[in-house]
Amino acid sequence: MAKGNVKTKGAKYKMKTHSGAKARFKITGSGKIMRRKIGSNNFRRKKRPGTLREMAGDLLASPHLEHRLRVMMPYAKRPAK
Repeated sequence: MAKGNVKTKGAKYKMKTHSGAKARFKITGSGKIMRRKIGSNNFRRKKRPGTLREMAGDLLASPHLEHRLRVMMPYAKRPAK
């Protein structure tokens, strides 16, 4: 019998968390996915202070990406239903 066809009892495999998603998105205590605002890293000296203040803080990730992000981060907290 080939080695790939052998079934082992009780073997469970862990899914890997996507390291890029882990770095770019944060999960809140209630399970929501937050992301950073764009455009804050380059050319900070040229931007007016008001623009830089607007870029501070986090936003909710887009709802149409949420399912894909949850697949990438399988052990992240799920929101309460």
